[in-house]
Amino acid sequence: MYIAMNRFRIKPGCESDFIGIWKNRDTYLDSVPGFKEFHLLQGPGNEEFTLFASHSVWDSKQDFVNWTQSEQFRKAHAGAGGKSKDIYLGPPQLEGFEAVV
Repeated sequence: MYIAMNRFRIKPGCESDFIGIWKNRDTYLDSVPGFKEFHLLQGPGNEEFTLFASHSVWDSKQDFVNWTQSEQFRKAHAGAGGKSKDIYLGPPQLEGFEAVV
């Protein structure tokens, strides 16, 4: 099992906009081999930013890598940021984890 997480720092007051972007986008994940599940997590906030993390579970790291190189990935990220990119405080931070137990 492999877990891929992207951490996002979002401007205070823009949390519902960020959540709406994720709720209303086509991810195409269900059509990708090895994909298991996805969650968008909202973490703590402060006066500088609110922390979010996207959390996807895969059969293997290679399945995740294949997703990042797929047409589905390109379509899912075609409008990334777009007119709402000013809500992001920097690029997402990718973290990957392989299950060891």
